[in-house]
Amino acid sequence: MEIKARIPGTIIAVNAAVGDTVKARGVLATLEAMKMEQPIACPIDGVVKAVQVQVGDKVKTGSTLFVVE
Repeated sequence: MEIKARIPGTIIAVNAAVGDTVKARGVLATLEAMKMEQPIACPIDGVVKAVQVQVGDKVKTGSTLFVVE
């Protein structure tokens, strides 16, 4: 499953790495948009297969941030 950005913004924290086991509702990253922090939560239990962002990246709506299986 691809985890995508819901809104444009800047990644200010990445809390998961490839190979990490994650739980549903676990925070994978934090996105700053309009001076507000938005947690990027994982919708499923799984294993992180890809991390496509790093701290400081600017993302657009719909950008793929993580792949979790």
